[in-house]
Amino acid sequence: MPASSSRPAGRHRPPLFVSGDLNGFFGLVVDNLSILGFIAAALVGIFGMPAEIVFGRMFPGTALGVLVGNLLYTWMARRLAARSGRDDVTAMPLGLDAPTSIGMALLVLGPAFAGYREQGMDPEAAGIATWQLGMASLLVMGTLKLALSFAGDAITRMVPRAALLGSIGGAALVLLGFLPLIEALRSPVVGLVTLGLLLYALVARGRLPLRIPGVLFAFLVGTTLYYALGLAGALPGFALPAWTAPVPVLPLPTLGAIEGLPAAVPYLSLLLPFGLLMVVGGINVAESARAAGDDYRTRDVLLVEAVATLVAGACGGVAQTTPYIGQPAYKHMGARSGYTLLTGLFVGLGGMLGVIAGLVQWLPLAVLAPIIVYVGIDIAVQAFRDTRREHAIAVALAFLPAVAYLLTIKLGNPAWIEPARFAELYATGQGHGLPELATIVVLGNGFIITAMLWATALVAMIDARPWRAIGCLLLAAALTAFGVIHSAHPQGAVYLPWRLEGMRQAIVWQFAGAYVALALALGLLALQRGEPARG
Repeated sequence: MPASSSRPAGRHRPPLFVSGDLNGFFGLVVDNLSILGFIAAALVGIFGMPAEIVFGRMFPGTALGVLVGNLLYTWMARRLAARSGRDDVTAMPLGLDAPTSIGMALLVLGPAFAGYREQGMDPEAAGIATWQLGMASLLVMGTLKLALSFAGDAITRMVPRAALLGSIGGAALVLLGFLPLIEALRSPVVGLVTLGLLLYALVARGRLPLRIPGVLFAFLVGTTLYYALGLAGALPGFALPAWTAPVPVLPLPTLGAIEGLPAAVPYLSLLLPFGLLMVVGGINVAESARAAGDDYRTRDVLLVEAVATLVAGACGGVAQTTPYIGQPAYKHMGARSGYTLLTGLFVGLGGMLGVIAGLVQWLPLAVLAPIIVYVGIDIAVQAFRDTRREHAIAVALAFLPAVAYLLTIKLGNPAWIEPARFAELYATGQGHGLPELATIVVLGNGFIITAMLWATALVAMIDARPWRAIGCLLLAAALTAFGVIHSAHPQGAVYLPWRLEGMRQAIVWQFAGAYVALALALGLLALQRGEPARG
């Protein structure tokens, strides 16, 4: 850690910018642009959403959240520096959360848009409805984060770390690791070189010229390689993006978020864990900064990310903000408080002026995808690294529902399986048991909450707390009955169980009954004499 110079507390005014802020700025901006680029590539390129809705409606409000959050974190850093009389205080880095932002694109917004189109909506109307759903989703997650800001430590005591990290680690490895890897390798030379350079710089800690940040270095090399090979005719399907003039948009509060709330209900099983994980992540990030020497109050860190998310949702944003894990890394770069101010102004004002939308359209997916792959791998590794060794098997167990959701995404693609054939396979089994396709889909529906409950129950068993495990299983049975997890509806909707019939009713009672049966078995075992069991 760089040496600090101490001055009388309360009167110290550190410089607004130092040379290290430039390194921090490039690193933080590339992270945010990468996530915005992948959101655009997924919604426009994969699902076919109108580009003007993504760039003109979703991006300005999303960028506003980044601006508000970074301005508040800059102010917190300068206040801490003045109070402590130190020159080496580094601001908390804030940006768009990679796992949940990409999860929103791939698991919520994209499928919702496809569903609206299947209902007969034209692309414009479906895009607007999806945008309103995205805003409503941010309000739900932001409200949850705001409420939990005052109880974050209690949440982490109730839910074991293996459950929290395992549930998001499985989603990260499968959805942020595997799916973007396929996109990267569609242009193998560019994708593999970019991924390899990222691993060299960030994992192997290889030396880079001019001490340039690793993400920025890989990004520049990959982008240069992409356009050089493309212009030389060596990349299949290469085409220069069409130039579009920046269109300024002022993100003002809109009632669209309220109108989208009913559409957000079926996605609560994804949205609530997304918000909860950001609270837990904020607690971990605050602790990491404290260990690096910057003693930010955990509640303040959480409140800022909640306020930034709510502001973005109210003004048209669709991706939540979060403090980034790498605050000590930015400190080691020499960054202080100026880099968050620069990032907030660049992303926020650039988003409102249409500059960010123009930049993002020129960012190659083959270069952006490897950055997301690295993020996914790193999160999966963290799930094991930061969990007690005896609980590692619970982390691995939590990964499995995400695999089912990956298969659901691919098998649900109408280009692979026609909807009529999908419905037939879903409702008709061959041989014993439930239909295989239905089992895969049902396991994937609500997979994050399922993973958390499975891991929590297993950790309780490992720790000789059978009654806690039984409670988790009975909760899982109740959530299954209403479709919060294991929804019998192929799209994962919630419902009243007594209104179901046929195969869907059978699925619900089979899965809910399975949890009850296991809870009963554990209860009988816990009643054995001489067994050291705790509640």
